[in-house]
Amino acid sequence: MFDGYDSCSEDTSSSSSSDESEEEVAPLPSSLPIIKNNGQVYTYPDGKSGMATCEMCGMVGVRDAFYSKTKRFCSVSCSRSYSSNSKKASILARLQGKPPTKKAKVLQKQPLVAKLAAYAQYQATLQNQVKTKTAAVPVEGFSWGNYITSNNLTAAPVTCFKHAPMGTCWGDISEGVRVEVPNTDCSLPTKVFWIAGIVKLAGYNALLRYEGFENDSSVDFWCNVCGSDIHPVGWCAASGKPLVPPRTIQHKYTNWKAFLVKRLTGAKTLPPDFSQKVSESMQYPFKPSMRVEVVDKTHLCRTRVAVVDSVIGGRLRLVYEESEDKTDDFWCHMYSPLIHHIGWSRSIGHRFKRSDITKKQDGHYDAPPHLFAKVKEVDPSGEWFKEGMKLEAIDPLNLSAICVATIRKVLADGYLMIGIDGSEAADGSDWFCYHATSPSIFPVGFCEINAIELTPPRGYAKLPFKWFDYLRETDSIAAPVKLFNKEVPNHGFHIRMKLEAVDLMEPRLVCVATVTRIIHRLLRIHFDGWEEEYDQWVDCESPDLYPVGWCQLTGYQLQPPAPQTARDSQSSSSKQKKKAKSQQYKGHKKMTSLQLKEELLDGEEYNFLQGASDQESNGSASYYIKQEP
Repeated sequence: MFDGYDSCSEDTSSSSSSDESEEEVAPLPSSLPIIKNNGQVYTYPDGKSGMATCEMCGMVGVRDAFYSKTKRFCSVSCSRSYSSNSKKASILARLQGKPPTKKAKVLQKQPLVAKLAAYAQYQATLQNQVKTKTAAVPVEGFSWGNYITSNNLTAAPVTCFKHAPMGTCWGDISEGVRVEVPNTDCSLPTKVFWIAGIVKLAGYNALLRYEGFENDSSVDFWCNVCGSDIHPVGWCAASGKPLVPPRTIQHKYTNWKAFLVKRLTGAKTLPPDFSQKVSESMQYPFKPSMRVEVVDKTHLCRTRVAVVDSVIGGRLRLVYEESEDKTDDFWCHMYSPLIHHIGWSRSIGHRFKRSDITKKQDGHYDAPPHLFAKVKEVDPSGEWFKEGMKLEAIDPLNLSAICVATIRKVLADGYLMIGIDGSEAADGSDWFCYHATSPSIFPVGFCEINAIELTPPRGYAKLPFKWFDYLRETDSIAAPVKLFNKEVPNHGFHIRMKLEAVDLMEPRLVCVATVTRIIHRLLRIHFDGWEEEYDQWVDCESPDLYPVGWCQLTGYQLQPPAPQTARDSQSSSSKQKKKAKSQQYKGHKKMTSLQLKEELLDGEEYNFLQGASDQESNGSASYYIKQEP
């Protein structure tokens, strides 16, 4: 039974029946049951009682329950307020030399009514701690609800995204949970509510069905659970809002109170402080005008100073400090490994582009170091990464590919500068920085073990590529397996789950996406409607992945699946532009179409050391290879 569900209190004296059984009756003309905020349930079996609308606040209710002889007001306070307004209107009319007409009274009353309505809404907000401040951003022609329902799709649960709002406090919100939502199947002039149950969850979105419809899905609708129009059961009682059954089923039962009591006994609802938790989880520490160090999108090997221009859902639009017209920008999440506090580059020995601006601009200030994502501490005092060691890494300029790579420089605090073999710039301007614990770098043999196609160095003639031969030809050693991050969290993702994902090659875009492959903690993200060559390898804890409904919740624009015409155009353009990779970390720079093997070894044990005990390269680093006969 719901705690505090006052609208179904057993102590009410105006219940038409104490029997909790469901009872069907014939259609009743002009009769509409109303569950008011005092817990009383009114029905009209004779069809004579009628309805009334308060002339002061607009509340709809039973005429016999209204105050004054003429039954014009729902409460004593409304009656007194109306009387006070009438006097003010009369005085104003006399000052103007005119008798106070009825029309004049109404006109004088309207502004105060609006204020009282706003105040009532404010009071309701206070009773529920705080409401969410977000609004839906519709995408023309695309609806997550229709997309999921029509294709019978499944979305990744909110708990998979610890960095997203409510990701760590979602609780046991699931199918069957009851909520109070606006009743859209109603012809009353005022906003009324009814109870609905969650039929299906898809990220933040829930498919709801009004109580009383049983197995009838004709009026089902989708709603964002974290939106401002969804409340725990009992909210209407606390806020003075009426519960009105949908018009389609209003004559189905004679005793709606007994029906609700029976239906809600033992059921679950949202926590009473749910809206407060939503609001708190959407408070972001980064503010406009904060200065940070961020990767230079034109030269990945260095960082630059940028200023936070805006914050949306934890995503930052950063404008490089030297951009006079503020068009040279970069998007990333506040927990992205690409941004750091001012002074970070100098502290670890990373290349940094000095700004021509000699002093901070007015209003700009350095973001506090504690706001940035923390990396795990490492101990480089023992066996550690060395320059020249080989490994496999996700190419930041072609995120659909895992490539043969080399450690080019070892920085402080566990950071490494890495280059992609066969496509490095002569000046090293396309080296990129990964931390030693990064889930985007892998030991030699990772791709072969997990049936992933490894991208060999550009121009390498001996195909198929064999690590054993390549290490011998280049007189190199593989980075020790034990130095890599082998932790695999219980992330909760499954193949074919839907989500919203950043296109990291155009990081201002958040798109409709699907998980198509899972290798331990590594996810293969496919952008719906696009070719596989635009897929991206992303870590399961990446801050660039979001639940379905995140864009609607935060007010960010969602990119729908690409239409067929756009796919054909993009595919043609891609074939014409297969040239050397650009150094700019932005835009679709896919170079090849990755053809994955048909065998998916998703359940294979994550054991980098398989067969490594007797494989040594120059006696220093163990790695996995298949021994040639």
